[in-house]
Amino acid sequence: MHHRVSRPGALLFTGDVFCDLIFTGADVPVLGQEKYADRFAIAAGGAAIRAVASARLGADSRLVAAMGDDVIGSHVHALLRAEPNLDLEELTTVPGYQTPVSVAISGPHDRGFITYVEEHAVAIPARRDDVAAAHLDVADAALPWARELRDRGAILVGGVGWDATEEWSSDLLGGLDRVDVFIPNHDEAMAYTRASDPVAAARALADHVSLAVVTRGAAGVVAVDSASGEEADVPGIPVAAVDPTGAGDVFTAALMTSFAEDWTLVERLRFATAAAAYSVTGLGGGAAAPTAAQLVRFVERSAADADWDFLHDWTRREPLQHTPATEATER
Repeated sequence: MHHRVSRPGALLFTGDVFCDLIFTGADVPVLGQEKYADRFAIAAGGAAIRAVASARLGADSRLVAAMGDDVIGSHVHALLRAEPNLDLEELTTVPGYQTPVSVAISGPHDRGFITYVEEHAVAIPARRDDVAAAHLDVADAALPWARELRDRGAILVGGVGWDATEEWSSDLLGGLDRVDVFIPNHDEAMAYTRASDPVAAARALADHVSLAVVTRGAAGVVAVDSASGEEADVPGIPVAAVDPTGAGDVFTAALMTSFAEDWTLVERLRFATAAAAYSVTGLGGGAAAPTAAQLVRFVERSAADADWDFLHDWTRREPLQHTPATEATER
């Protein structure tokens, strides 16, 4: 399913939208200490990172989520409205709901979060007949609307959040047959499968899902196609990393964007890896995600030794351009 070109339609992204407050250049303080960061940004986080990243790459992108009517929710909504090609018709405002907030203290290669999220009703897609692929939490794939999307031909891409209990229940594996593609990071993949390395974890996950994709940060990505038995190991692109926040989300969005192209698995993974590498050179995940034109220039400059001919034939001939309004608020 993942190797063929997907049917025409939008990319749909569901889940919580966060206000990400990103600090770089400082260690996490212990109680009683004060630390000073060297850079700070406010950006739209969570599901918004994936939606923004795919829209910048030229995909018809829809964000289905709920936000609060609080001050930070209003600010994040304004950031999202400034993004071209992003459909916000199903981004609803809930009176009295506090928009989720994450404080990210970020270094070049990793980051830590403090997050606040209130319980709220899950936003459900109303338009389901024009979706080519949808990203959702694996648990939500059991819901009737998700099954309907899949029955209509949409490719379901599953993700998971950090398990705050750190139990990493293997029950998750039993639900992977409800999605077509599963994209955890290497820590999550090894924790759920009890595997000793990302490659073994990807192979174990492929016993439950058509395409298992395990991201490894700067080391790249490994994937296993359970139907063909193909394994792909794609290295990362060396960059001067500033903030890895949201890099996995940018990778996921780019991979989903590639479903519309007649590319091989390795080409899809290289495309998504390049988009993620570009994003870590700035602050804020989606706020630092590349446009199509920026991505092409980036790979020509940063990975010129590789074969990018498949990218030169990219069907999107009029890539979107950055404007100041699409950047993260930074000081």
